[in-house]
Amino acid sequence: MSGFWAELAWLGGPGLEAGVVIEVAGERIVAVNPGVATPPPGLDRLDGLVMPGLANAHSHAFQRALRGRTHRAQGSFWSWREQMYGLAGRLDPDAVLTLARATFGEMALAGVTLVGEFHYLHHGPGGVPYASPNAIGDAVLEAAAQAGVRITLLDACYLHGGIGVEPDAVQRRFCDPDVDAWAARVEALLARVGGGAAGGVAGGGGAAGVGAAGVGAAGVGAARVGAAIHSVRAVDPGAAAVVAAWARARSAPLHAHVSEQPAENEASLRAYGATPTVVLERSGALSDLFTAVHATHVSADDVALLGAAHAFCCLCPTTERDLADGIGPARRLRDCGARLALGSDSNVQIEPFEEARAVELDERLASGIRGQHGGAELLGAATAGGYASLGWPDGGEIRRGSLADLVAVSRESVRLAGVADEVLVDALVFAGAAADVRDVVVGGRFVVRGGEHLALDVPRELTRAIGAVTP
Repeated sequence: MSGFWAELAWLGGPGLEAGVVIEVAGERIVAVNPGVATPPPGLDRLDGLVMPGLANAHSHAFQRALRGRTHRAQGSFWSWREQMYGLAGRLDPDAVLTLARATFGEMALAGVTLVGEFHYLHHGPGGVPYASPNAIGDAVLEAAAQAGVRITLLDACYLHGGIGVEPDAVQRRFCDPDVDAWAARVEALLARVGGGAAGGVAGGGGAAGVGAAGVGAAGVGAARVGAAIHSVRAVDPGAAAVVAAWARARSAPLHAHVSEQPAENEASLRAYGATPTVVLERSGALSDLFTAVHATHVSADDVALLGAAHAFCCLCPTTERDLADGIGPARRLRDCGARLALGSDSNVQIEPFEEARAVELDERLASGIRGQHGGAELLGAATAGGYASLGWPDGGEIRRGSLADLVAVSRESVRLAGVADEVLVDALVFAGAAADVRDVVVGGRFVVRGGEHLALDVPRELTRAIGAVTP
């Protein structure tokens, strides 16, 4: 027998199970047996609370370099964006590799086992393609492999600098000549990961960056490719329809930034007579494979459309607070049938439990009502919800047949000490932190053990990578 013995495990719902044997074959769970008082021979022991791996459903890894550098002056999303463009203009594939690797390493230390990288920095200065058109996308995939995490690379179509606006010098790096050029480039990227789109595994074998006993040589089974419409500002309705058809034909996940800012809604209404959600619905984008990122300023009709499609909505509260975006209507979206996922977006923080609790706590501030989202529901959004949003419906749960992606959280920190078993899930969601994560398993093998990444000196990697691209 190979696998793990969990002191306590969250198998879904509000309660916990004690003494859970999680048998693993290859990278999948083959049996889950609670009530085993002592670890059987040959199993690795996971102390504390064991849960499924966390999914970060929306990330721009390179923006990690902006942390602490955008907070001094008064401004808005749009002034922050100019600072972000300044950083994007300085990056090349080598810089992206080192920066993304360090950022994904930080995510692994926080319990993230799957990241959805919303990737729009495609080309060289002035929009000139690299000799390998997916050089930066390849660097991001390699970064995830070296950091030991799974990845869905959401390749974003980006064609315009705004509705009816030509792209500026930095935006040209994001842009393909037209939507057909985007599709051709993404097909080549898909071939790079062995055809791994949507819910189909790219090849066999173990998790990226994982060898026989822990992190080692990169594998082929841990990368998938999805599509993204950057926004209705950057992709016109006709092109959005092509991207949506591409994703639909491959059963691939499709993500888009939706109504993050009121100005986006206003521009869409002026140009198309419709909100961004309606524009995307008319383009055929909305489905149960679609994820609306942010959905901060959606209307009641937009909420109904997203719910009717059983779409996902990925909330990114730490970034939405940082950029003064606003508070999304999470409860209304959920109640109308949309499913929730969570992301770190600009990586101003990489604190998955903070993203989870902020959904509830921020809505309390807006509504004056407590208890609209419980701890188990929020933990579900951070695990199974994110996995499904990113095209991995076979992950994010501890059950037979699921991917053996696990996180063990210590109960011995000042944040969780003294908490009774029956309220531990709520305590973790509403008070826990990345620092409480002790062990991380991806595909049945350790990536983090005892709070240390097995392959990377993550603080040193971050220092070097950020220092190389910031003044």
